[in-house]
Amino acid sequence: MAGAAVMGPSIGAVDLSSPFILAPMAGVTDLAFRLLCKEAGAGLVSTEMISDLALLAGSRRSRALLLISPHEHPVSSQLCGSRPGEMARAARLLVEAGADIVDLNMGCPAPKIVGNREGAALMRHPQLACEIVRAVRESVPAAVPVTAKIRAGWDPGDPSAVPFAQALEQAGVSAVTVHGRYRDQFYRGQADWGVVREVKRAVRVPVIGNGDVRSGADAMRMIEETGCDAVMIGRAVLGNPAVFSDCIRAWRGGSDAGHELPAPDIVAVRHLRMSLALKGPDRGLVEMRKHAAWYVAGVPGAARLRDRLMRVQDPAAVEALLTCGLSPCAHTLKLPHDLPLC
Repeated sequence: MAGAAVMGPSIGAVDLSSPFILAPMAGVTDLAFRLLCKEAGAGLVSTEMISDLALLAGSRRSRALLLISPHEHPVSSQLCGSRPGEMARAARLLVEAGADIVDLNMGCPAPKIVGNREGAALMRHPQLACEIVRAVRESVPAAVPVTAKIRAGWDPGDPSAVPFAQALEQAGVSAVTVHGRYRDQFYRGQADWGVVREVKRAVRVPVIGNGDVRSGADAMRMIEETGCDAVMIGRAVLGNPAVFSDCIRAWRGGSDAGHELPAPDIVAVRHLRMSLALKGPDRGLVEMRKHAAWYVAGVPGAARLRDRLMRVQDPAAVEALLTCGLSPCAHTLKLPHDLPLC
C-alpha cells in the first residue's frame, strides 16, 4: 500500500531505501549525477555501462567509470561483455572498486554491442548468457548480488523474456530488470508492461520494471499493474533528478516530508559545481553541456538559452544562464547579454 512502506525491496543481501532505481546510462550516470539522484530518493543508483574488455585492458576511461563515493551506496555497476572468463575477471574489479551489486547488460540494443554478441544479443544465446552468470557469480563474494537487465525479447516474434529470465534465475541471478521493449524497437514505441508482469509471475527473485515511467504516478501504476518489486527510471531523469522525489512522494501516499521537489535551478547549478569539482574546469564543463540542455528543455526561450549554454566557456557564465533560465520566475527574466562566451 502506498504510504505504508518504509523500506524498498532487498536484492540479495542488499537492502534498498526505496523501490526506485536509476538506470545505467552511458555518458549520463557519472558520479555527480548519481549523487543528485541518490539525494532525491533513488534507492539504488547505477554506474554507466562498462565494457569488460576495455576494463581489463586498463582503459583510462573505463577505470574512471569505477569511481564510487561512500555517499551513494548501495550502488550497482553494470558490466557488458560476452566471454564468461573475462566477465568474471572484470566483475571482481567492480567489486574491488566498491560496487555493491554487479549487473549484467543483456538488453542494450546498440548495433555495435549486439554485433559482438553482447547486450540484447545474449537473449538469442541463453546458454552463453547463463554461463556468464555462473562465471560472474562464482567470481565475486557471496554477499554481492549478481543481477541482469534484459528486454522483452529480440522482436515481437521472439517473446523470450519469461524463459530467459527463468534460465537466468537458475544460473544464479538475484534479480532481473525487464525493459518492456524488444530489441528492434530500440527506445521507440510503447513499453509493454505486460511482459514485466509475466516475468514477475514466472520467477521468484525480485523483478524490476523498466520503460515509460516518467513520474511518481507512472511508477506506482507500474508497481500496481505488474506486481514488480522495484521500478527503474532512465530517460525521464535526464535533466530531472527530482523525478525520484516525485516517486517518493507518490510512494508515501502524497506526503512530501523530507522529499520536497527541489528548485530546478538549484539542482542544475549544484550539478554543474559537482561536475567541475570532480572532473576539472575543462572536462567538467564540456560533459555538463548535454545535461544543461536537458535541464532547460521546455523553459521559456529554451532554444536560445541552449545555444548560449553550448557556446560559453566560463563556468560562472554557465551558472548564471542556468540560474536565470530555470528560476521559478524565468518568464519574467531577461537572459544577460553581457555574459562572456569565452
